[in-house]
Amino acid sequence: MGFLEKYKFTNKRHPVKSIMGVNLALISICAQAAVISSASRSGAKVPLSHAAAGVLAIIMAAVGMGLCIAARLEHDRYYLFPNIGIVLNLAAFLAGGGIFIMGVR
Repeated sequence: MGFLEKYKFTNKRHPVKSIMGVNLALISICAQAAVISSASRSGAKVPLSHAAAGVLAIIMAAVGMGLCIAARLEHDRYYLFPNIGIVLNLAAFLAGGGIFIMGVR
C-alpha cells in the first residue's frame, strides 16, 4: 500500500471558468496600474483612450467575477481558483470603481 499513498483518486478538477476569471483579474489589475501610472506622469490629464481602458478593466473584472462565482457554484470541483478569482476580481472592481468615481467628481 505504500506506493498508493502518493496518488489522489478523485474526479475533482479545477474549473476552466475560474482559471479564465483569474486571468481576467490579472489583466484588469495590470490595465488599471497602467492607467494610474500614465495619469500620474501626465499630471492628472488622462486622454480619453486611457479612460476607456480603465472602464474596460472594470468590465473585465465584473465578467471575471461572474465566471468565478459560476465556477464556485459547481459541485465536485476544487475551489482554489474560484476563491482566488473572486478576491482578485472584487479588489480590481472596487479599485477601478473608486478611481472612476473620483474621476467623475
